[in-house]
Amino acid sequence: MSINRPSELTNYRWQIAPPVPPSLIQELGHFNPILLQVLYNRGLSKPADIQAFLEGRYLAKDDPFLLADMDKAVARIQHAVEQGQNVIVYGDFDADGVTATVLLVEALRGLGLSREQAQPYIPGRVDEGYGLNFDALSKLKGRGADLVISVDCGIRSVAEVAHARDIGLDMIVTDHHSLGRELPPAGAVINPKRPDSAYPETMLAGVGIAYKLAQALCQAMPQRVQFDPSQLLDLVAIGTVADIAPLLGENRKLVIEGLKVLNGATRPGIAALAQISGLTPGSMTAESIGFRLGPRINAAGRLAHAYSAARLLIADNAPTAERLAHELNQLNQQRQALTAELCDMAEGLIQPDANILIAADTGFVSGVVGLVAGRLAEKYYRPAVVIETGSEESRGSCRSITEFHITEALDEVAHLLVRHGGHAQAAGFTVRNENLPQFRQALSDIAARELSGRELVPTLAIDAELPLRQVDWALHDLLQQLEPTGCANATPVFMARHAQVFNHRAVGQDGGHLQLQVGDGQRGFGAIAFRQAAWADQMPGRVDIVYTINVNEWRGQRSLQLRVEDLRPSETT
Repeated sequence: MSINRPSELTNYRWQIAPPVPPSLIQELGHFNPILLQVLYNRGLSKPADIQAFLEGRYLAKDDPFLLADMDKAVARIQHAVEQGQNVIVYGDFDADGVTATVLLVEALRGLGLSREQAQPYIPGRVDEGYGLNFDALSKLKGRGADLVISVDCGIRSVAEVAHARDIGLDMIVTDHHSLGRELPPAGAVINPKRPDSAYPETMLAGVGIAYKLAQALCQAMPQRVQFDPSQLLDLVAIGTVADIAPLLGENRKLVIEGLKVLNGATRPGIAALAQISGLTPGSMTAESIGFRLGPRINAAGRLAHAYSAARLLIADNAPTAERLAHELNQLNQQRQALTAELCDMAEGLIQPDANILIAADTGFVSGVVGLVAGRLAEKYYRPAVVIETGSEESRGSCRSITEFHITEALDEVAHLLVRHGGHAQAAGFTVRNENLPQFRQALSDIAARELSGRELVPTLAIDAELPLRQVDWALHDLLQQLEPTGCANATPVFMARHAQVFNHRAVGQDGGHLQLQVGDGQRGFGAIAFRQAAWADQMPGRVDIVYTINVNEWRGQRSLQLRVEDLRPSETT
């Protein structure tokens, strides 16, 4: 009897990575073949690069002065420090922006500026929106600011930076987002994506660039340094992982070193946030940031103001830190409930078979539109845009798929937008309401041009075919050398054919997940398949599974557990 795939489940295209070339196997035969295959899939094929990766080292040059305009930025900041000028660090309201803001403020104060002379500024998501804005810059100038340094924003704010220049406010822009048609007219523009930048790592997060600026300042003013720059790496790890920057190259090195600082929990805010997140200092990983710490830090900027997160990270005493951590935890719970509610609303506003999914309504909340867009893009595998319509202007957030560069699409309709920016698969924008109908139509036309006639099916990348009999604790421990895993260095994904299903049942509060026992005659494992309970009523006896190897801890006992990413009925022979 043939068994069809439940219609409510996503239909993935399974793509097994090409095998390691025989010549490389011969050259690197001393490596475990499974580990070697995974490393090869990550783009590592030279012995020196592999050894450096496994040891957490970074072989390329990391001199911050290789970044274009770094010398100009350092010279202007050095002047500000020596003259005791007022410096504002202007950040973004997400975890990357908040950590970058706190990091650079702490560095400036550690170089001798007072608390009054080095101040953060993070715009309000609702009343100001993303990035630099005219009113904020004018207000900061009126309050006596001499220099504004942007972090994690500003690369496309040409008019805003020109306005700052016109009112006599010096600016330095540091950002990692995609470049626009022209650079803003700031005294220095630091972005590793600049074509004239000699810095080898182009994928630093905003907080990573802020850290490189802090490093350069310490090199230029060693006599003024009153802090240990390496102690800022906990902030770098949080911002880098939370912003889903690729964990390869220098990012990997920064996160490895940052996790060491993070696990020391010397920062009261980190200790308090870890405790309320159910984490234990000493055992926090990149996954802890991605699923526990990062969402709580982001929640402040989504539903209240990001200053709460910044104050938590910069807090110097436990009572304040505990109060702010509790506040962020409550906001995160509200965010989860609101996201679920607005996802349901968005479902009723889209055409699921359209090339691009666009939902606009006054009921959307700007702080969660990105999350809602992400859920739509994941469920339907289409680029998705969710717009909070306002009285005069509307703000939207976009999430996309591999086949559609959303920021390039926004570039094409830039004449209809107030501002926009982002990356290939995530972006944001502001549009005046009178332009909204034309914007929607133009974006739909671009999506039709790029996507019509293409089979849009999400790809499940598989590192290797690995029978269950080869899964054991030794392999698990060997693969731990790949940590920290995340974007571009995912937890290894394997595929096994003809696994026998011994038992299965739906689990979870809403019965939405699938728990099963699988094996191949020699080894058996407990397994969990999230959001795949639709199989519960039609489970075949043998399945092909795509899985990762995890550890289940229960009542002090540890056992290997498979996380099933997808499954199919095995073909009969």
